[in-house]
Amino acid sequence: KKKARESCSLPECSWEERLANAVTPLWRLPYQEQLQVKYESQRKILQTLSSRLEELGIDPQKPARLCCPLEPVVPSPIINGYRNKSTFSVNRGPDGNPKTVGLYVGTGRARNIVCVKANNMENIPSKHKQVAQCYEEFICCSPLDSCILFHEGGHWRELVVRTTSCGHTMAIVTFHPQELGQEALATQKALLKDFFTCGPGAVCALTSLYFQESTMTRCSHEQAPYQLLHGAPHIFEELLGLKFRISPDAFFQVNTAGAEVLYQAVGELCQATGDTVLLDICCGTGTIGLSLAHQVSKVIGVEVVEKAIEDAKWNAAFNGISNCEFHSGKAEAVLPQLLASWEDARPLVAVVNPSRAGLHYRVVRAIRNCRSIRRLLYISCKPEGEAMRNFLELCCPPDPRKKLTGEPFAPVLAIPFDMFPHTVHCELVLLFTR
Repeated sequence: KKKARESCSLPECSWEERLANAVTPLWRLPYQEQLQVKYESQRKILQTLSSRLEELGIDPQKPARLCCPLEPVVPSPIINGYRNKSTFSVNRGPDGNPKTVGLYVGTGRARNIVCVKANNMENIPSKHKQVAQCYEEFICCSPLDSCILFHEGGHWRELVVRTTSCGHTMAIVTFHPQELGQEALATQKALLKDFFTCGPGAVCALTSLYFQESTMTRCSHEQAPYQLLHGAPHIFEELLGLKFRISPDAFFQVNTAGAEVLYQAVGELCQATGDTVLLDICCGTGTIGLSLAHQVSKVIGVEVVEKAIEDAKWNAAFNGISNCEFHSGKAEAVLPQLLASWEDARPLVAVVNPSRAGLHYRVVRAIRNCRSIRRLLYISCKPEGEAMRNFLELCCPPDPRKKLTGEPFAPVLAIPFDMFPHTVHCELVLLFTR
């Protein structure tokens, strides 16, 4: 690790190496060493959790409440080119080209951002690199400027590429309209479509080409609709024998092969029986719930992205799965109402897979206060962040002032999954029981 960090500052270090060091800092290490580095980082996270629990006054003589066994990191079945989704920025490159399509080296705060092509990135598949290169070729020929800073004008912005093991490719181009009228916008969309369907970009063989007019850094389909310029509205992925429909902004685990391993393990950890009800919180397109539907009597999914819920319902129907129901809305609004009136006598197991922002406090409170939930699986891509707050809220003593009256949970097992080879990140599955 030290050698990798030092190499980043060497004067002879190329821009490609600097990018690899910034985005995939473990790329120089043999894969087994990468797994060991990740194991040590997850162990430190558990040590932090143990210390924080002890600060809350939980009896240190009860090891299960302070800490839990940490299993070895489960390796990714695919080590290189595993990403099924890549987001490319548009900015100035090392050569000064303001229409370089790639990934960032540097930070906005330090004002030293350089956009470097991702051609040598080991975690990005060749198809993504091909689409990014074609997009750069297109915008370099366009008379419109790239949009580097909103207030300085310009139009061409980021590119998202999604691919599946079925051979499908979706490209989503983000465009700042600035003061352009509808006629001018229509012209740009037509030019982009022609480039990727009958021009040089046709080599990418896109399944779907989307266009989003956005005046914000990030926005949802509701804020700025995704406009289909060419092809099918969805791409499809196969996972654990099921077929899943994916919309432009729907969440899907970035490493499909790794997701199969992860979901199989989640199914085993749930210890679900034929009469179990599975509560899938932050369910995305329903991948976890649908993959486990055959083990349980019923699946209830909750997801904030409306398009993802549409996909989840379609996925259930297409795969002939009839024991699932999906609710669209913020988990903090849907779940308390759902669980407050819960009177079902069947065992209830919860699986939560939130974003890096973690679960809203009202979601944790609803889980804590529902006596039927005795087993909880928390899947986190950043357990040292906001998820740590959730862990403490799940395990702390009851606090009537915070309306946290339910019996506390205890962590009993932690299993890291390497969903992101070459990076320092891991997907940690923490099993809580009470």
